[in-house]
Amino acid sequence: MAGVKREGEEYICDICNNKVIVTKAGGGALVCCGVPMRQELNKDEDF
Repeated sequence: MAGVKREGEEYICDICNNKVIVTKAGGGALVCCGVPMRQELNKDEDF
């Protein structure tokens, strides 16, 4: 489980579809419904 790395990252819960947008990165892991949240890839980012 990777931690939050930077502001603006988006995470979603695969169980209840809650969505989180990071406003302050602290390196912790996001958990919802007892399972780690999945990071959504931002289509605007360059890879």
